[in-house]
Amino acid sequence: MRFEHLGAQPRIHPTAVIAPSAVISGDVTIGANSQVLHGAVITAEGGPITIGENVIVMENALIRASATDAVHIGHHVLVGPMASISGASIADEVFLATGTRVFNGARIGERAEVRINAVVHLRTVLPAGAVVPIGWIAVGNPAQLYSPDRHDEIWEAQKDLDFPGYVFGLDRETPDLMVQLTERYGRSLARHADDVRLD
Repeated sequence: MRFEHLGAQPRIHPTAVIAPSAVISGDVTIGANSQVLHGAVITAEGGPITIGENVIVMENALIRASATDAVHIGHHVLVGPMASISGASIADEVFLATGTRVFNGARIGERAEVRINAVVHLRTVLPAGAVVPIGWIAVGNPAQLYSPDRHDEIWEAQKDLDFPGYVFGLDRETPDLMVQLTERYGRSLARHADDVRLD
């Protein structure tokens, strides 16, 4: 399914194959010989998404751009099932395994691997050829790698990255943080009410 969102329509190369149950919304460009499998959602929420050539976006993956963080995915990238990319830049020949999460402002270098259920956190820079092991978390610039049992160290490293401030423009100390966050983000998402289905 393809949708016009905020006046922008997807641009899909004629050799790309999009599964009938995939959703492509807004300012999205998909390059030659790329594949988007069933249940994948690629949604440009005010910022563009560019997907290169020979990219495979597998089942139920989510790729989302925001007004402040576009998404760029290079050539020959595999985005595994149930992976999530939000406002990040992915270089050529990157492997993002099943269930990986890549957050806003992150940059992943050429031929890097983010293995099953691993996370590349907000504004993290993962250099070319780096590997994030299964279930591990990469945080910072340059990226530091943490096993999931090191929560206190991960939190200390990511605190300064300021997720609510960077992504939602809200101070973490706001007394009604979740009220403001959900109402503000809900108003933004409500712009989909005016989307136009194209196929």
